[in-house]
Amino acid sequence: MLLPKRPKYRKIHRGRMKGIARRGNKVTYGDYGLQSLEPAWITSAQIEAARIAMTRYIKRGGQVWIKIFPDKSATKKPAGVRMGSGKGNPEYWVAVVKPGRVMFEMNGVPEESAKEAMRLASHKLPVKCKFVKRANLEGGGSE
Repeated sequence: MLLPKRPKYRKIHRGRMKGIARRGNKVTYGDYGLQSLEPAWITSAQIEAARIAMTRYIKRGGQVWIKIFPDKSATKKPAGVRMGSGKGNPEYWVAVVKPGRVMFEMNGVPEESAKEAMRLASHKLPVKCKFVKRANLEGGGSE
């Protein structure tokens, strides 16, 4: 599972997920990508589950890039504890994903195979996703 080696702070504010992704919204490394259509926190376990689903389907052929990293700690208070008395302990790590963010990329496999692998991966994630292709050099957006 992914997590930072040495976080600067153990507990981080929750923050907001307004707006669309300004960076990381294009397919850069591979030929195909999986793009988020909703804002969400994606846990390191969900990222790992999606990665395993993709690599198993393409039978370890091709190449997969994970373009999101869980660098925010999410805290939780134990069950049956009253309100107050401070923030809970860090339980898991999340990546903040905004709409338009390309989360995974793939290369070296046929388009139909990549599409099916990305579909299987999208079922492991808590957001609606879209399969995108690399933008042509002379063309415009990633569609």
